[in-house]
Amino acid sequence: MSLSDPIGDMIARVKNAQARNHKKVELPSSNFKTKIADILKNEGFIKDFKVSSEEKKPMLSLELKYHSGNPVISAFERVSKPGRRIFSSADSLPKINNGLGIAIVSTPKGVMTDIDARKHKVGGEIICKVF
Repeated sequence: MSLSDPIGDMIARVKNAQARNHKKVELPSSNFKTKIADILKNEGFIKDFKVSSEEKKPMLSLELKYHSGNPVISAFERVSKPGRRIFSSADSLPKINNGLGIAIVSTPKGVMTDIDARKHKVGGEIICKVF
């Protein structure tokens, strides 16, 4: 089965797993998804992630994080879609909930948060918003 939007599929799987209070969610792995998972872990939105390649297809396993029974990720939203790409310069990157949330941006210097992109003065494609 080929997906037209693998990042959108990742976001949907995480949202669905948190709605059902699952501890873990598994999805097909890619380098891009692993970088997004690394950012989510560093920012404290998930506990941990692992890439397992026992079979021929590598799987990414995310360990979800909850605070007093509620999911830590309250909003996880795709911004740039395959049909409509959204790009932004370093100056006009959006602040998510007055700096409480993050935007994940794909830049020429790699995948990073909006805060890091502003520090490095580099713009790029806004992948998703997390709050």
